[in-house]
Order: sequence, then structure tokens, then C-alpha cells
Amino acid sequence: MPNQQAAIKRMRSDAKKRLTNQATLSELHTLYKKLMSQAAANLDEAKAHAKTLISKLDKAVVRGIIPHRRADRKKARIGRLLSAKK
Repeated sequence: MPNQQAAIKRMRSDAKKRLTNQATLSELHTLYKKLMSQAAANLDEAKAHAKTLISKLDKAVVRGIIPHRRADRKKARIGRLLSAKK
């Protein structure tokens, strides 16, 4: 347990950030799973899901939640998935 007041405040803010980051990552995983299931069934809905997922990935990169190379890799895989389904 930290002794300094600033360290105590930092622990509290880190805990809040951790919760928001985990929620964002969970949302990204859920959207990715939905996209994979939609890609097999309906291509138009899959494209709409892909658009929202790519937007969320970009926002997560800006916020520093995920590295930009990981987001780029996932976006490339999404593009390949949708182009293969045509």
C-alpha cells in the first residue's frame, strides 16, 4: 500500500482506467465475434458491423488501449474476410 497521497490517488485513477479499458476490449471482442457470425450469413449486415468495428478499433488506438499494429492487423483481416465472401 502506498504511503504518499499522490500514489494513493494514482491507484484510484488506475483502477478506474483499468475498468474502462477492460470494457472497451470486451466490446471489441464481442463485435469481432458478431462480425464473424454475420459474415457467414449476411454480407450487407457484416459490412455494417465491420464499419463500426473498424471505427471502434481506431478509437481504441487513439486512447492507447491497443497498439496500432494490432488494430491494423485486425482491420486487414476484416477486409480479407469481406472480400473473400464476395
